[in-house]
Amino acid sequence: MQTEYLLVDGYNIINAWRSIFDKNSSLEDNRKALCDLLSDYQGYTDLKIVVIFDAHLVPEGKGSLINHDKIKVIFTKSNQTADNFIERFVVDAHYGEKITVVTNDYMEQKTVLLKGALRMTASELQHEIFTRRKSASVNTKESNYIIDNLDNEQKRKLLRIKHEDGFVK
Repeated sequence: MQTEYLLVDGYNIINAWRSIFDKNSSLEDNRKALCDLLSDYQGYTDLKIVVIFDAHLVPEGKGSLINHDKIKVIFTKSNQTADNFIERFVVDAHYGEKITVVTNDYMEQKTVLLKGALRMTASELQHEIFTRRKSASVNTKESNYIIDNLDNEQKRKLLRIKHEDGFVK
């Protein structure tokens, strides 16, 4: 089975989604909100989601990997941009892995396309997330009980069998 990755340029998306993220909130709060949103989205898909945040301006930044629910959050090393990390990830990918990179950076989109990945814009991802969420909420209104999905005749037969065989005393 093909492994599918969704690589998200974290700060690029936070800056693109001004209708969702408050510019007056701390960067930490916006990062957490993005990760929560992507974690929720991951629950609707089988994607392996990796969010990459630049830490290239952090002196002596060693980089880090954090598990946030079922998604991976990466802070790059000092002198490494999210774009550098994403490009290396795409190049190092194994045959058969499908990688989609989410960024509004046009040059990065072109670069990852040339290296074999797919690209998605921030607005495309936003639309995808809210479409999935909306369709999931519609589907949850259906019952998970088998009996609720039977017609009346099937229900009568099932109840008759239940009572005749002594299941109910």
